[in-house]
Amino acid sequence: MVSLRECQPQDLLNMNMCNLDPLTENYSQGFYYHYMSNWPSLFIVAENQDRDIIGYVMGKVEEDPALLKFMGDKYLPWHGHVTALTVAKQYRGQGVARMLTTALEDACEAENAWFMDLFVRASNLKAINMYKKMGDDPTGKSDFEDAFDMRKSLSRDKEKLYIRENGENHCISPDDIYHA
Repeated sequence: MVSLRECQPQDLLNMNMCNLDPLTENYSQGFYYHYMSNWPSLFIVAENQDRDIIGYVMGKVEEDPALLKFMGDKYLPWHGHVTALTVAKQYRGQGVARMLTTALEDACEAENAWFMDLFVRASNLKAINMYKKMGDDPTGKSDFEDAFDMRKSLSRDKEKLYIRENGENHCISPDDIYHA
């Protein structure tokens, strides 16, 4: 049985099963604490029956600065972003990543986000297929890293304004992505 809950500071000491994996991006303690303090409902851990942390998702809600509204289609409104999603190797293929992604999606809905986005390595076909099955669409392939910018419209975006058709054929330059 897998249960989900918000991440707590002491959990950072118990994420080795997830973080000691070559596919998992590791961050500084301060980075994790930043997410916990700013977006606590968007940092979710999965536990097994023994209360071991077997996966987590870190997310945030953000929007580009208002000035970018005047720069055409580069502006991104209030949206959820998946910063990290990882599941311990021995628990992969059991639906844990899907559970975490759905929980984050629900949290982004509660924040009234337009869509949820993430970057996924183009070589990570299992993840891309999972996200596609869950309704995410590639909005373009990055030309600075071999990755896709994938987005899923949430209930606020009924007309799918922020989803690009044939996104897999559209390159995204580093200038297209705002980083505060």
